[in-house]
Amino acid sequence: MSAPSKDDLIDFIYAEARMLDEGRFNDWLALWMPEGHYWMPLDYKQEDPLTTTSFLYEDNFMLRLRVERLEGERTFSQKPKSRCHHVLNRPFVDEYDVDANRFVTNTAMHYVETRLDEQQLLAITATHELTTVDGAIRIANKRVDLLNCDAAFGNIQLLP
Repeated sequence: MSAPSKDDLIDFIYAEARMLDEGRFNDWLALWMPEGHYWMPLDYKQEDPLTTTSFLYEDNFMLRLRVERLEGERTFSQKPKSRCHHVLNRPFVDEYDVDANRFVTNTAMHYVETRLDEQQLLAITATHELTTVDGAIRIANKRVDLLNCDAAFGNIQLLP
């Protein structure tokens, strides 16, 4: 089985953003390793999600609960549903270690989330730790750093 090319990794990042933009959250969940974490630090250059408060640090169980809430028929805070749009710079492949089956990408992007008359624009940097399982690329961990993490925010309903 061959390792993914750098272009395969970059295409994966674009495909993930498209799934989120199209509201295909269950497809998005299938991209994750069971032990993976989605982390959004609260502080600039935060080092540790376990000893410092974060916007979110969700494991697979919490991600599944989030998706169930977003897709639930009785989730009245999502009527109408929130929508999002990712505008990505071309991702960088910062680590490419075939022997360790570890690949790390870094993507600067603008993220827009809207619902009713409210819209918020976030400038973010997403770091994906990727691996492969049976030839398919999977997300081992994802970190999303907000450029203005020290600002006051309303609710971020979806996943940048």
